[in-house]
Amino acid sequence: MITVKSYLVGEWVSGSGAGASLFDPSTEKAIATASSEGLDLPAALTWGRTKGGANLRALTFAQRGVILKALSKAVHGARETLIECSIESGGTTRSDAKFDIDGASATLAFYAGLATKLGETTFLTEPSEQLTQSTRFVGQHVLTTRPGIALHVNAFNFPCWGLAEKLAVALLAGTPVMSKPATSTSLLTFRMVEAMVAANVLPEGALQLVCGSVRDLVEKLEPEDVLAFTGSADTGAKLRGAKSVVARSVRVNIEADSLNSAVLAPRVGPGDEVFRAFIRDVTKELTQKAGQKCTATRRIFVPRDVLDEVQAALVEELSHLKVGNPSLDEVRMGPLATAQQLADFKSGLGKLIESGAKVVLGGAERPKTIGIDDGKGYFVAPTLLVADQPDTANAVHEHEVFGPSATLMPYNDAAHAVALVARGQGGLVCSVYGDDRETLKALVHGIAPFHGRILIGSSKVADQMITPGLVLPSCVHGGPGRAGGGEELGGERGLRLYMQRTAIQGDRALIEKLFETPKA
Repeated sequence: MITVKSYLVGEWVSGSGAGASLFDPSTEKAIATASSEGLDLPAALTWGRTKGGANLRALTFAQRGVILKALSKAVHGARETLIECSIESGGTTRSDAKFDIDGASATLAFYAGLATKLGETTFLTEPSEQLTQSTRFVGQHVLTTRPGIALHVNAFNFPCWGLAEKLAVALLAGTPVMSKPATSTSLLTFRMVEAMVAANVLPEGALQLVCGSVRDLVEKLEPEDVLAFTGSADTGAKLRGAKSVVARSVRVNIEADSLNSAVLAPRVGPGDEVFRAFIRDVTKELTQKAGQKCTATRRIFVPRDVLDEVQAALVEELSHLKVGNPSLDEVRMGPLATAQQLADFKSGLGKLIESGAKVVLGGAERPKTIGIDDGKGYFVAPTLLVADQPDTANAVHEHEVFGPSATLMPYNDAAHAVALVARGQGGLVCSVYGDDRETLKALVHGIAPFHGRILIGSSKVADQMITPGLVLPSCVHGGPGRAGGGEELGGERGLRLYMQRTAIQGDRALIEKLFETPKA
């Protein structure tokens, strides 16, 4: 049995007590335990804030980038070990494991590249503004690193990428990090951080890891600290109401659940390249990581006159997908991550069915599995539902089934499609497929206020575009309303969460001298 350790105050430490058990979701065998009981987390928070903060702020962007590049290489160097750990501890296929691990190393590398562009300085500036009739008296907005620590609380579905995307931005901004992965899949995060620490490039105090509960640590956060959370909307709401957040104005960034949509525009038929791209992407988003992605497509909207054709095409694609032992090459989808996820999946399907959705493929029954003992593992089938009366299928627009499930629905016109999408009350990503510019304009302009990102699938990019669920570090990741109201990544934009914007007013020449970027 493996003991998942925490990395605090520069040492690997184990909590006391039995701890929480971690299971192989394919076999239900206990493989590890994790506990933070007895560990002095407040002291570690203070140590990171003081020691780590001072060490990072002493470095320029370019110097921090060297560290990020080395961390990226460390993750890539441990890739095969991490893939095997992901298959066992997360039930991922090899392809899905690579998606998580390579996403982590690529994000670290991206921000290392951005650091090179930012250069040998420690601050960011914005264009100056003339404040009076004198051209000499100006206001200059400057961003400097806040002297706090970032507490990162991550979800179970991306044990590597989830940590890395937050870590890369914070370290480049000069902010030390205490990261808390979801306990159920923390073994993989533990292994990745082991590789990072072994690379011996992290400044003392720059990164700490808590595997297990953080208990009341959120209440120990101070005004200059940052809390970044990925997970359920319910937990996100509780964190927003924490005393430290309300009374001390701790900065909070939340990425919560999201009823992401895919919209097929009118006049796109089964023989079109755009139609094929739509079916391909919806299929992938429904099944990749067994549908356990915050960006996965949950609602599918198509013109009423092609509802049957779309249903037939999706059923055809999904029917051939093999479910079972994720270590086998022919298997394309593994189990859900935990027994609780399985129970929630079944319960959620029931809510959608009660609301008027009909299962046309899959469902709550255990599917036929390859390479798995009968009855073992948290397996479900790729599930497609149809709600032919979307205006009254309330639960479909309110409840997310976090697994390989999506609901297909018809719409009458562009305005109706926008109204249906908007009922999700805010999403991370929406994809729109079509070529008619006027229709696309109506859809995109109508949908944009409710989303952090929109992907347009047209015939000119159908064979080269990314799928909507792929989060790129150069574009913002987050969304309004239900999606949490936050933003992560987005290139340089992401650094602003960890930096303070200050208006410096005075003599233009003096301010330019005070905040002069060193020449290369």
